[in-house]
Amino acid sequence: MVFSSLVFLFNFLPITLLFYYISPDKYKNIILLIASLIFYAWGEPVYIFLMIFSSIVDYIHGLIIEKYRDSKKAKLAVISSIIINLGLLSFFKYYDFFILNINLMFNTSFNSLNLPLPIGISFYTFQTMSYTIDVYRKKAPIKKSPIALATYVTLFPQLIAGPIVRYQTIAKQINKRKVNIDKFAEGIKRFIIGLSKKVLLANNIGMLFSEIQNTNISELTVLTAWLGIIAFSFQIYFDFSGYSDMAIGLGKMFGFDFLENFNYPYISQSITEFWRRWHISLGTWFKDYVYIPLGGNRLGKRKTYINLFIVWLLTGFWHGASWNFIFWGLYFGILIAIEKAFLLKYLNKLYRPIRHIYVIFLLIIGWVLFVFEDISIGYNYLKVMFGFNQVKLYDLKFVYYLYSYMITFFILIIASTPFIKNKHKVILNKLKEKKGSYQYITVNSIYFILLFLSTAYLVDASYNPFLYFRF
Repeated sequence: MVFSSLVFLFNFLPITLLFYYISPDKYKNIILLIASLIFYAWGEPVYIFLMIFSSIVDYIHGLIIEKYRDSKKAKLAVISSIIINLGLLSFFKYYDFFILNINLMFNTSFNSLNLPLPIGISFYTFQTMSYTIDVYRKKAPIKKSPIALATYVTLFPQLIAGPIVRYQTIAKQINKRKVNIDKFAEGIKRFIIGLSKKVLLANNIGMLFSEIQNTNISELTVLTAWLGIIAFSFQIYFDFSGYSDMAIGLGKMFGFDFLENFNYPYISQSITEFWRRWHISLGTWFKDYVYIPLGGNRLGKRKTYINLFIVWLLTGFWHGASWNFIFWGLYFGILIAIEKAFLLKYLNKLYRPIRHIYVIFLLIIGWVLFVFEDISIGYNYLKVMFGFNQVKLYDLKFVYYLYSYMITFFILIIASTPFIKNKHKVILNKLKEKKGSYQYITVNSIYFILLFLSTAYLVDASYNPFLYFRF
């Protein structure tokens, strides 16, 4: 799935960019809309009608909100839009989950639909909802052109894996955006960085986790289990941040400036800070459209904690129609509530490395809840990690894994910090003092090497999972 999509993108992107750049500005949105629908149809032709329907629904609701501004009809229109969007998301993503649990609770026998999940439906549903809400709140102007709105909804650079682009952040860019060679070059570099993260880092360490995950629980040792979930912690970060970088890079090639989605989350000193750095677009979406409308922290401590739990319940459920995601969301909701209540002031007094160990330890436990949809398997995996049932500390297989992936882990640790970024800035500043083409060749040769290695790996590798397919 991912390999064919990336191959299609490599073949599809040049011709799209060619038509896009030679077209007059008034036709650029049409070109981008057609390209987005073709890209999405490559994976799921039928579901392009779902996206078109969402675009039409929100376009009509936007017109109603504008026409009946500051009246009850406008409020009803935004509520109607939210209900329709969430109804579509619930039907395709959560229907079978609810049916399964109803059957278990009431001993009924309702049939599941087993519908394939539309790729990226959680992302573009939140985007379409942000349109009507932002228009209703007067935070962004209405789109009078249905083509312009459909372009926003279907925007293929970030369609299938985020970041979630809220309407208010790119409302002006939909109609008018800066397109030039410098921005295009910046976009190519950012795309290559994202591709390298996904292909060279996430996929490589993902193979280790996949092998450990597929090992019988009874055969795992304590250190092997820890090594496996640490590998997954790196895999999901470089996989998802890699997709976000590719999306931001593609956006720049078409003149868009998407907001950052990751800011080195594994250097955080608290769980609260981690969630300000991880999947930033999702966190800000829930904050602006759920937490604050519920009252935020303005209605007393009791209401604040209730609002936090609602947000984290929904955050977990957004990630997947499975109980493990709900428990995962509530797990972090509890940790953030505890930090907010009293723990943060004590954490700030601790030595920095101790705070970091605290964060990484709790995150690793959280990733166990996240990755194992079968809760019983996740529970047994945790038991192995903490040495229950007289599990061995390590064996020769662990030594082999550690020896084989030692250099990879070292690279992952360095790459998950700002070290490379800071060194890159220092090198650039020194190269600016050089004359001629030396600076250009030195800097850009790195990107050519990364692109070559990533492309070679894609052609040769059979392991190339899409972790965020279910979202």
